Amino acid sequence: MTRKMFGTDGVRGLANAEPITAMTALRLALAAGSHFTRGAHRHRVIIGKDTRLSGYMLETALTSGFLSMGMDVMLLGPLPTPAVAMLTRSMRADLGVMISASHNPYEDNGIKLFGPDGFKLSDDIEAEIESGLQGTGFAPAQGLAPSAQLGRAKRIDDAPGRYIEFVKSSFPKGLSLEGLRVVVDCANGAAYKVAPTVLWELGADVVAIANEPNGTNINDNCGAVHTQRLCDQVKASGAHLGIALDGDADRVIVVDETGTVIDGDQLMALIAESWQSAGRLGGGGIAATVMSNLGLERHLQNLGLKLHRTAVGDRYVVEAMRRLNINIGGEQSGHIILSDFATTGDGLIAALQILAVLIRADRPASEAGRPFTPLPQLLKNVRYQPGQTPPLEQVKVKDAIAAGEAALNGSGRLLIRKSGTEPLIRVMAEGEDKALIARVVDDIVGAVEAAAR
Repeated sequence: MTRKMFGTDGVRGLANAEPITAMTALRLALAAGSHFTRGAHRHRVIIGKDTRLSGYMLETALTSGFLSMGMDVMLLGPLPTPAVAMLTRSMRADLGVMISASHNPYEDNGIKLFGPDGFKLSDDIEAEIESGLQGTGFAPAQGLAPSAQLGRAKRIDDAPGRYIEFVKSSFPKGLSLEGLRVVVDCANGAAYKVAPTVLWELGADVVAIANEPNGTNINDNCGAVHTQRLCDQVKASGAHLGIALDGDADRVIVVDETGTVIDGDQLMALIAESWQSAGRLGGGGIAATVMSNLGLERHLQNLGLKLHRTAVGDRYVVEAMRRLNINIGGEQSGHIILSDFATTGDGLIAALQILAVLIRADRPASEAGRPFTPLPQLLKNVRYQPGQTPPLEQVKVKDAIAAGEAALNGSGRLLIRKSGTEPLIRVMAEGEDKALIARVVDDIVGAVEAAAR
């Protein structure tokens, strides 16, 4: 079976337009509920969300669908995606749901599903659920619950506290953040309360920004994708470190004390080197996507470690980690999965591990935070109209890509792909020659833009 609705990170799109409508959310709940209704026990579903205005609409629609399947619904309110994954497992739920479009603007929203083990669903399971959405009927395979067996919904008031203690437990015993000033950019998103609380309770002097969500300001010139505000605040407040989360707090980008960004590749290398020295690195390497810099791969090789590359998407990284018994994986964008602690990317847990490394090294982030020199890498995005066929199959685009490959002549990498979360074509190249990389990318971008008109 193939998937059409599900992308690399659940179902995503413009809120109140297909597939992110109340009607489709209801039908998705029916189909997912049908798939995960097994046995005679009382089934339960965990639902969390970020701070988008459309979250109210989707939360209500999903809740109605699950209740009609006879499943009890536990409503968490605004909490990070990793909190939903953790609570799905710890509360013995049959299914976890996160309502979020991650780093996208507020106009978008999405629905991510977690199995009872706290891991994101496989492609095959998503395809099976999607097959239950075909047509216009509402009858799920398992059938609606009898009137006397309808589900109940309730708020889990202590959910933030449970997650805060879970995150704090990942920080090494005997260490403290006392004496450190940390700026945390909450992206006006799901971690706007829990992130400053975790850092403060561990001893840091916390400066919180973008922590006043209003339903429409999530990721708006803030967060892991827009770091300039954080860079400025770190310098202005004399902080030792800046931490930028995205809208659902499953990714993190760090800013050193000079206001300079440190990306996910450098952060993974820093943790991997530390864990290797401590004898706790699993699998003899890390897992990362095809987007990670070649400099990371070479650095790991020098340490006697291997970089296992996967398709783009943190759940593909997780699948490789589980298969290869690796306990560090992630993406250049800041999705970092540390499977000793969590089943999915957790920006706060990753940030605490970085802080632990820096504290033990007793060196500022500007010195210790970049263990390797990255190769020149350039990524540009070309937007096309939603519903339009991605222009990658057109002859002129194929010709431009072939010409780029020939120009690189084995001296670098070229990666062109359709985004799994937005109507974008991503064009990336890297290699030793910065000018050549720029020319190759610009030529291909020009061809794609012409084809997208």
